[in-house]
Amino acid sequence: MVASGAYLFQLESEHVAELDENIRSLQDQAVPIMEITRDRFPLPALADELRAIRSEITDGRGFVQIRGFPVDLFTAEQSAIAFWGIGMHLGDGVFSQNKKGHVLGHITDIGESVHDRTQRGPYSSDTSPFHVECCAVGGLLCLHTARAGGESSLASSVTVHNEMLKRRPDLVRVLAEPYFRDRRDEVPAGMPPWYSLAVFHYHQGYLSTSIEPTYMGSAHRLDGIPAMTPEQKEALALAQQIAAEQRLDIAFEPGDMQFLNNYVIMHTRQAFDDDPDPAHRRHLLRLWLRNKGSRPLPEAYFARHGDPASVDWPGGIVG
Repeated sequence: MVASGAYLFQLESEHVAELDENIRSLQDQAVPIMEITRDRFPLPALADELRAIRSEITDGRGFVQIRGFPVDLFTAEQSAIAFWGIGMHLGDGVFSQNKKGHVLGHITDIGESVHDRTQRGPYSSDTSPFHVECCAVGGLLCLHTARAGGESSLASSVTVHNEMLKRRPDLVRVLAEPYFRDRRDEVPAGMPPWYSLAVFHYHQGYLSTSIEPTYMGSAHRLDGIPAMTPEQKEALALAQQIAAEQRLDIAFEPGDMQFLNNYVIMHTRQAFDDDPDPAHRRHLLRLWLRNKGSRPLPEAYFARHGDPASVDWPGGIVG
């Protein structure tokens, strides 16, 4: 299904001017991006809209695409400052996205492949299955699109769950049991190179979904971890099939910022063909945002990161 545009929020000229003022003020003061907080990035003209967007992400359709930031008029660093600043209004801080502690991620092809079990999808041109990120809210800023391909699709994990209940309730039960998952060499100190987490979680009246087919599919490479059972494979395949049937195809334009709730929205990306000029290759910036208290989460989410009692809010990759 092609998106109707109801999910879009269009920046007006006064919004862009407000962002520009913040960018230049912070650069004049030589403030590092990681030190930019919500208070240091005031957006009075956008404040009401951003509160509504945050509510839409947390309690509404689960995603919003902000359009109209003119990346062609700003440097990559200035665009990153604007993206980070808006992110601080939509979340409560950031998570690390890899074992190196990077909190402003780059989604671009550097020659890696998801088929290499020590590598990850953001740094390849491969198709990715429907999955979620390890955070409350995922944010993307499009700097450049691919020469061909790279389309993004979203699917409601609640819709996937409910449709599976109609077709194969037995497989819903399978997805409500833990799957082994490969950490792909991004292992927190003192923890094993794998973890175990179900796809569907029912907790205090909320359905929260965590699905990562790539990491589930390679976990059996690790000592002592069995291969998925036929039923587990069938359940994952049906979830992917239904997500594809129900998907919403969304085109990225340069300057688009997309924010989505990873507890209720799955996403994917098609393979792409890049421009041979490195300056025009597909390039997105990524934020993994904390949104503490956005919904109650079961202990298993916290246990992924260590002792549940010592984890403030689950998310991110700690190497």
